[in-house]
Amino acid sequence: MKPNFDLTGRLALVTGSSRGLGWAMAQALAASGARILLHGRDAGALAAHAAILAERGTPAAEILRFDLTDGTAVHDAFAEIVQAHGRLDILVSNAGSTVRKPILEFSDADWHQVIEADLTAGFRCAREALRLMIPRGSGRIIMTSSILGHLARPTVPAYVAAKAGLHGLVRALAVEVAKNGVTVNAIAPGYFHTDFTAPLEHDSVLAEWIVKSTPMGRWGEPAELGGAVVFLASDAASFVTGSVLTVDGGFIAAL
Repeated sequence: MKPNFDLTGRLALVTGSSRGLGWAMAQALAASGARILLHGRDAGALAAHAAILAERGTPAAEILRFDLTDGTAVHDAFAEIVQAHGRLDILVSNAGSTVRKPILEFSDADWHQVIEADLTAGFRCAREALRLMIPRGSGRIIMTSSILGHLARPTVPAYVAAKAGLHGLVRALAVEVAKNGVTVNAIAPGYFHTDFTAPLEHDSVLAEWIVKSTPMGRWGEPAELGGAVVFLASDAASFVTGSVLTVDGGFIAAL
């Protein structure tokens, strides 16, 4: 029997889809038939992306702008989704941020900023999505994690902690809602060419080390996350839940 990767008729919210990996995943989901709710802070970029999807003949995309670190704003945004669509089939919780500082310079405010954006926001969005998915008996939640959920580097303690916590959150939610027909998984990207990783690429020594440490001998391209997100969002992954799918060119497999 041929696996079914078709997402026609499904509604997907992709947070942080104004650029980078979020935009790449939104494009992949749209190309597989899903209608996309684009989210981000850059209204101009979101409008341009919606126009690109329209030109490609994919289902019409819509734009949502709300602060993921504001619980009331998240609740209101999902209420807006309910009012407009009555459902949400796929949540890709992708938005996040980081602070890079030596530990002795890392303030409480820095810590809370990253944990709020990279872990708590994912919890909030998942909780609100589950309010819509559980009564329907179906749904897909996909969190964007990182290989730093498995490994660690200096100067990003909150980011490493948040991504490791995200893996725990995925497992906790997965086992709780599995019988409700909802799957919860994460994608852990390695080093990809994005605005987010630009500071790393500007460090020629570090950038070269990353290439040498990656068995494929290169950085990833954002479009290479497309297959992973479509798989986890589709019926082809109907028995996959509580998992972290690593997409890193072999980085964490190597010594």
